[in-house]
Amino acid sequence: MSSMMSTPPAAHNDSALHTGLATLTGVLYAALVVYLGGWFFNQWIGNFSLLLFLMSAITGVYWLGERFKFEPARIAAAHALVREDQERRERLKAQGIPQVDGEVEKARQAILRQPWWLDWTAGLFPVILLVFVLRSFLFEPFRIPSGSMIPTLYIGDLILVNKFHYGVRLPVINKKIISNHEVKRGDVMVFRYPLDKRQDYIKRIVGLPGDEISWRNQRLFLNGQEVPTTAEGPKFEPDRMIFVPQFKEKLGDVEHIMMVDRERGSFFPGVPQFAMSEHCRYTVESVTCKVPAGHYYGMGDNRDNSGDSRLWGFIPDENIVGKAVFIWMNFSQPSRIGSFR
Repeated sequence: MSSMMSTPPAAHNDSALHTGLATLTGVLYAALVVYLGGWFFNQWIGNFSLLLFLMSAITGVYWLGERFKFEPARIAAAHALVREDQERRERLKAQGIPQVDGEVEKARQAILRQPWWLDWTAGLFPVILLVFVLRSFLFEPFRIPSGSMIPTLYIGDLILVNKFHYGVRLPVINKKIISNHEVKRGDVMVFRYPLDKRQDYIKRIVGLPGDEISWRNQRLFLNGQEVPTTAEGPKFEPDRMIFVPQFKEKLGDVEHIMMVDRERGSFFPGVPQFAMSEHCRYTVESVTCKVPAGHYYGMGDNRDNSGDSRLWGFIPDENIVGKAVFIWMNFSQPSRIGSFR
C-alpha cells in the first residue's frame, strides 16, 4: 500500500499570493520608471510631492503586510522546520542512529530571507516616509533654474525652503492647518505658479494684501511712495553681455541688492489676462495693482529679466510652498553656500 503526499491548499494559496505580489511589484516599478523617464525627458511635468505620497502609501501597505503576515509566516515556517528536524533526529536516535546527516541552518536562513519584492518595498518604507515627512513639513530642496533672482540667487544654486515658516500645510493638497509667521515684504518665497500649479516659482514679495504696487519709470512704488534705493556698483550680465546697474533696495526691514537698467524703460505690449486682473491698470510703460485679500505681489531681483506678478498677476496664499532661507550647494561656485537676504 502506498501513500502520496500532497501540498496543503494553504501552501498553494501562499505561493499564488507571492507570485501575484511579485508581478504587481514589477508592474509598479515599471510604471515608476516610465513616469520618471517622461519627467526627465520633459514629456510631462512631474509632481514630486504626489509621487512621494503615493510611494509612502504603497510601501506602507507592503510594510504592514510584512509586519503582520509575511514575516510571522516565515518565522513560523522556520520554527516548524527546526522542530521537525529535531523530532526526526530524536526518532533516529531512539532507533540507534546517533549520527544524522543534513544541515538545517541554511534551509532556515533561506526561509527567513525576504523575497525581492518585499525587500524593495517594505524595506524602503521607513526611508521614503522619513523623506516625505521632512520634505512636506520641514525643509524642501530646490534648484534655481533661471536668472530672474540675480544677484541674490544664481542659476544652479541649490536652496533649502523652510516649509513651516508660514504655517503647516497638508502635503499634496497644500491646505494650511496651522498658522505661523505672516508673509513680510522682502521675503524670498517659493510658491506654485498661479498659471500652472505643477511648476514652482521663486520671487521676492514686494506687496501684501491691500498694498498698491506700481512699476513705472523702472522704479517700484509702494502705496504711492517710491521704495528707497541707493546705487551700487554695476553687475555684468553674461546673457546680454552688458553691465547692469545695481541698487540696494529696502522693503520693510529687508535690504537687498537688485538689478535694473533705468535707462532702458519699461514696456508692456498689452494687458495680460490673469485671475483678478481687474485689480490692475496697465499703460505701455507702467502697471499699477491693488493687491487683493489673501494674495501677494512678487518680483524678481533681476527686474528687467523676470517674469513675475507684473505679467501673470497675484500669488494666492494657498499657493505658498515656503520661505527660501539657505543656499546649501552650488557645484560651480561652492563659495555661494550660506544664507542670503
